[in-house]
Amino acid sequence: MMLAICDYASQVRGKGFPVSALPNREQVGMALAPTNLMINAFGQTPATPWAARGELLMMPDPETALLIPGQEGHPESRMMLADLVELDGSTWFGCPRDALRRSLAGLRDEFGIQILAAFEHEFNFTGVDNRLGDAYLVESVESAGVFPGSVLAVMRSNGLIPDTFLAEFGPRQFEVTQTAVLGLKAADQAVQVREIVRRMALRAGGRASFSPLMEPAAVGNGVHVHFSLVDLDGVPVTFDRDDSNGISRLAGSFLSGVLRDIPDFVALTAASGISYDRLQPDRWSATYNNLGHLDREASLRLCVAPQLAGVDPASATNFEYRAADVSGNPYLVLGALAFSGLQGLRENLSRPHVTNTAPETMRPAERDELGLVHLPRSLGQALERFSHSSRLTGWLGSDFVDAYHTTKLGELESLANLSDIERVARYVAAY
Repeated sequence: MMLAICDYASQVRGKGFPVSALPNREQVGMALAPTNLMINAFGQTPATPWAARGELLMMPDPETALLIPGQEGHPESRMMLADLVELDGSTWFGCPRDALRRSLAGLRDEFGIQILAAFEHEFNFTGVDNRLGDAYLVESVESAGVFPGSVLAVMRSNGLIPDTFLAEFGPRQFEVTQTAVLGLKAADQAVQVREIVRRMALRAGGRASFSPLMEPAAVGNGVHVHFSLVDLDGVPVTFDRDDSNGISRLAGSFLSGVLRDIPDFVALTAASGISYDRLQPDRWSATYNNLGHLDREASLRLCVAPQLAGVDPASATNFEYRAADVSGNPYLVLGALAFSGLQGLRENLSRPHVTNTAPETMRPAERDELGLVHLPRSLGQALERFSHSSRLTGWLGSDFVDAYHTTKLGELESLANLSDIERVARYVAAY
């Protein structure tokens, strides 16, 4: 059994033990140095506030157990996710799972609502021919052989309900999605899906990479988060048929809080040195902190329900956060949305404006009136905004913010003398 965490680089790292020892590990955990959380995407620790000092415990969460059955030539694979705690069992300030858990608790306790969410993953699979013109072709999925079916089968056997699997726009690019689940489980499943895809790609004779870019000028891989709000009984509270955009007053306050904070928390959701090469106009990605009507270049996309008989708009209406990729730790990605939305609810912010045109085509005065700002143009700029955000520091704590800022600056420094091609190649190999 591999006992794992998802670190600040959104890499899944951990330690193994005999399955027979699980009851004991559930009681005493496994030791881990705090700096292990700050290993960057390239397996280095160029910047850490703790160096070799300190000790934490990884405490298993049995509800996250993942089993990938053995096949000929491939052994059975088991994994379980863990919380990070102090040696006395108390909460450790730097645990990403706990950061998400706290923001979800605020929504539940103060407003009686929960987040229903699903992570949408794009990736490249080397086990198929690198052909131009494969975008969305049925043949592209067929050419991947048993790989797509094996991914969906393992997801299903572990309680992750598959939704779609398709060939995406770029050569060798695919997308996999699962149905939405509540809060913490959604982030857990994001980690599990990535590991399932990677393992099954290897078994199919290829390799999967979720890198934000595969080539400097090529289509990138995003991780989009679809979410809606439900009450404590699971009843949808996102939709309001009396609003022109179908957004409830409660959901509007939540979204306004998110939109206000995206420029400050995007360092958590697009967290690599190449992420901002993808967040550009005309690349089907996000550039401004806008809520767009069915707009796949908005940071938040309003996904309206089909107007068909039998479709309940209250259940089908949701929002898609698009300024994220695999370098963003899923717990911090969903946590940032939950926390910022919680702040919007606490301040009773009004419903946001829904854009129907691209913000870059608007007059500057119009953007200013709507509160639209260009997202940071580099990870360095994003980290600067992140580290000076009083709201995010209030959520994560200054020690967490400092540690995250430090490790990401170290990652950037390791890229300083590389060409664009070399930078991208490093992330392709890492993710």
